[in-house]
This record gives sequence, structure tokens and C-alpha cells, in this order.
Amino acid sequence: MYYSSLFVNFYYLYTVSMKTRLIKKKSIEDFTHQNAGSRIAFSAWLSLLKMTDWKEPGDMAKTFGSSDLLGNGSNRVLFNIGGNHFRMICKYHFGNKMIHLYIKWIGTHAAYSELCNKNGQYTIDAY
Repeated sequence: MYYSSLFVNFYYLYTVSMKTRLIKKKSIEDFTHQNAGSRIAFSAWLSLLKMTDWKEPGDMAKTFGSSDLLGNGSNRVLFNIGGNHFRMICKYHFGNKMIHLYIKWIGTHAAYSELCNKNGQYTIDAY
């Protein structure tokens, strides 16, 4: 009995696909409407997001190699988009069956640098 439940737990951990739900996607649409040069980059990012199969926060870097976990207990990830011209901060939550990404901030690389100078990347909630 012990081995069969152990197998079920192992099977669940390594085969169950967890889909990612993006919260406040309209924030991206608004940003790309105001910044036309970002449309292609965010469209590509959204296409990749649809194919994700993450099991833990570190897996985000496997899909988006230039992403960084912000740390500081913030459960936030920074996505570098469009060759690092744009940045997006999302708060993440890994549930049992779904991952939720909550968009907290979108801006240019320069605007992100200003945000970091104020240590705002850990607490900003612009959307």
C-alpha cells in the first residue's frame, strides 16, 4: 500500500500539467496600445506563456531565460521582454492545479531602473 501511494504522488508531481493563468492581461493590451513598438514582443511572450508547464518558480527561467525571481519574500518575477527593452513584474502563486501570474507593473527598462532606485520592485501594484 505504501509503495502504491508513493508512486501515485510521484506520478502526480511529474506528469500533471499545470496551466498558467495571467491575471489582468488587459494591462498588457493597454501598454502595447500606448507603446506600439512593444506589440510584437509582448505577443511573442504571450504565445510562449500559453505553452508553459511549470512545477516550481525556478521553471519560469526555463521558458523565459531572461526572467529573474525578485526574492525578498515577494513571490515576484521580473520578465525582460523585447530584448530587454521592456520589463514586467508579476506576482506568482503556484496552486495545486494552476499557476496564477498577477501583473503588477509594466514599463521600459529605464522606468524599471528608476523603480529599483526606490526599491519599489518588491511592492509596486500599478494594476
